[in-house]
Amino acid sequence: MANPAPLDDSITLDQLDRDPFPIYKRLRAESPVLRVKAAGRTFLTKAADTKFVKDNPAIFSSDDPNTPMQRAFRAHTLMRKDGEAHRRERMAMAPAFGAKVIQNDWMPRYEKIAHDYVSRLPRGEVVDLFSILSGAYAARGLAVLLGMEEASDEDMLEWSQALIEGAGNFGWRDAPFAWSDRANDAIDALLDSIQDRHRAAPNNSAFSVMLNADDPIEMSQIYANIKIAIGGGINEPRDALNTILYGLLTNKNQLDEVKRNGDWDKAFEEGVRWVAPISASSRLVTEDTEIRGCLIPKGDTVMTIQASANRDEELFENGENFQVYRDSNPHQSFGNGPHFCQGTHVARRAVGRVMLPILFDRFPDMEIPDTDAVIWRGFGFRGAVQIPVLLK
Repeated sequence: MANPAPLDDSITLDQLDRDPFPIYKRLRAESPVLRVKAAGRTFLTKAADTKFVKDNPAIFSSDDPNTPMQRAFRAHTLMRKDGEAHRRERMAMAPAFGAKVIQNDWMPRYEKIAHDYVSRLPRGEVVDLFSILSGAYAARGLAVLLGMEEASDEDMLEWSQALIEGAGNFGWRDAPFAWSDRANDAIDALLDSIQDRHRAAPNNSAFSVMLNADDPIEMSQIYANIKIAIGGGINEPRDALNTILYGLLTNKNQLDEVKRNGDWDKAFEEGVRWVAPISASSRLVTEDTEIRGCLIPKGDTVMTIQASANRDEELFENGENFQVYRDSNPHQSFGNGPHFCQGTHVARRAVGRVMLPILFDRFPDMEIPDTDAVIWRGFGFRGAVQIPVLLK
């Protein structure tokens, strides 16, 4: 019989928050299946293994009772459901993410937001794009898509970060849950206040299509779906934008080529590969199984580290480097299987086809004057939390 995966008690959550990539590189080479005591999970750091888990939901269930997500969202969300229960709640929002709706309803709105927000940036000054642009742009676009325009950018950013901190609170500390509780209360109050508007004038926003469906899901789950979208729908495009900007501005030859060819889509895909905005996901093991000769017992929780899978040497040459023009880019940043990210196509267009060309058109020679001033953070969710850029 296979032996359990080795146990590591030296890796800390703080180390993973500051810079997980050297750890992942070592684990891929030495211990690709490893029980990490600090996280209470078995880490899987190789691309083949993370894909195998996501492609086999019968063995690796999203319904993990040990995750802090349910406590953070005060609901059993679709992110932690399988099969028909997951499909029904996912499909409840699907009309808002249809290709024609994205193209006809949301992208014109995103373009206007992008032009407005970029036009107010001060030329010739060094500004932190994290605080002044990327988060606000993602927040305003998502508020429109969800049908909660009454929420300010500051509200959306606050709620998103609170829910993310709660969902990633693997140490089960009190403070992050207190923060997510305040966000839940505020979101509930806003959604209560705008129901009548959406019932009186149905539209293609996510809240409206769920409220006005012929066979609506439970109201508590409608609210939970909105919260899941807030939790993931801001940080993903925000962090992707910041990562891509950093990658391009620190690789001028690649930036020049992207500008020349209009290859913003390729730059987007490389950015989310290089630093996956959603870096790790948990799955509950439903039956004894074996990965790379290690026993993964029923009831264990595995953590697929897509941030590591995206740099796997078996798939990516020089995977630690930002390299737009790769021969292939089979990254896993948007997941695979039934839980493939529903907002993928919005993020690709909002960042790759809208914001990047608009931003570089207005500031074609912008630069990062001090790369040491760029600060990266995050284990479950990762991105630059400070990115000072000289706008010129």
